[in-house]
Amino acid sequence: MDIEQDVKVGTLPKGFEWGAVKAGIKASGKPDLAVAVAPKGATAAAMFTKNLVVAAPVTVGRRHLAATGGRVRAVLVNAGNANCATGQPGIDACVKTCSAAAETFGCIFDEVFPSSTGIIGVPFPGEKVVAAMSALKASLGNTNSHAEQFATAIMTTDTRMKVARAVVDVDGVEVRIWGAAKGAGMIHPQLVAPTGPPHATMLVYLFTDLIAESGQLLGLLERAVERSFNSISVDGDTSTNDTVLLLGSGASGVKLSARTKEPFENALKLVCGSLAHQIVDDGEGVTHVVTLHVTGARTEAEAKQVAKAIAHSPLCKTAWSSADPNWGRVIAAAGYSGVEFDPAAARISIGSVPVFEAGVRAEFDKADAHAVMMQREYTITIDLGAGEAECRFLTCDLTEEYVRINADYST
Repeated sequence: MDIEQDVKVGTLPKGFEWGAVKAGIKASGKPDLAVAVAPKGATAAAMFTKNLVVAAPVTVGRRHLAATGGRVRAVLVNAGNANCATGQPGIDACVKTCSAAAETFGCIFDEVFPSSTGIIGVPFPGEKVVAAMSALKASLGNTNSHAEQFATAIMTTDTRMKVARAVVDVDGVEVRIWGAAKGAGMIHPQLVAPTGPPHATMLVYLFTDLIAESGQLLGLLERAVERSFNSISVDGDTSTNDTVLLLGSGASGVKLSARTKEPFENALKLVCGSLAHQIVDDGEGVTHVVTLHVTGARTEAEAKQVAKAIAHSPLCKTAWSSADPNWGRVIAAAGYSGVEFDPAAARISIGSVPVFEAGVRAEFDKADAHAVMMQREYTITIDLGAGEAECRFLTCDLTEEYVRINADYST
């Protein structure tokens, strides 16, 4: 069984149709309402934001998955309004849009999965969504163009669509995965399964034609998410709407089994990893994408704890924006992360340039480190010298452009 991945071309999974229209939600007048339909239904698994403040579609989506046992016929996504902190009217409006979608696409109400992204606290224009249903149905199709329309309509401050795909060959039969994501700001996902605590926005939709039960998909999704979407940060802010949804149409005829599980899981991880990277690479104002490789930790959880402290440090992030090899900010952030380690045993390298070791500055040429940091992407390695565990965490710099975008986002 072989895995092939291409983030731009390839064949879409069977059993799905996609579409998008202009509903008048975005002030720009661009497409802002998207739908994905599984005409014969699909099994589903989802993970949601860990934020205690959650948007109406997160509440309704969790409720619908529980009611159907993980069955979805239509995914309804709007951009331009998060429908969060809108009270009972927001819930009611979300329910009405789901009812309209169910009538339009010929399914029961609970089989509609809603998502929203955009500004928080603005009344949700559900009437605009309902009015656009006929046009949305007419926009449906199963071509690459239709799928890309879906991926484009869900964007907010994104500058480009984010898609990825992979194919698993099972004895000559293709099992396909296609994913679309949006997210450029308010990116520090902390995703949990819907049975856990209730967890601009990251939205990810993953489609496959594998035959699998909802519980099986959730197990695969949790493992793929932990080292992709749960290991990235643009600005350290966890959205109220973050959602990752995995749908399986079963149209390939191939079942998830002991034999197919590993190759399919590897392919799913490839797709999630690609989408996670695209989100950070398209982060608001980003000029440098930085991989924090934390090694020598006692546990993977502690390695990630250190990585997050560094990734969320404004001092580290602003130094990265100007390619300043200020290793002192990195070791300081590691030191206040709450993880116990001996600074005298720690080492830091920027690319292949050692900058800190044995508790003091290493002998290095600043020009060499600066040259590494001038690249669009590079790695900072932090060896804690405390164990064998490690993690990779993807983050970015903090620039004036990020401040400009977010200083007047609501006005």
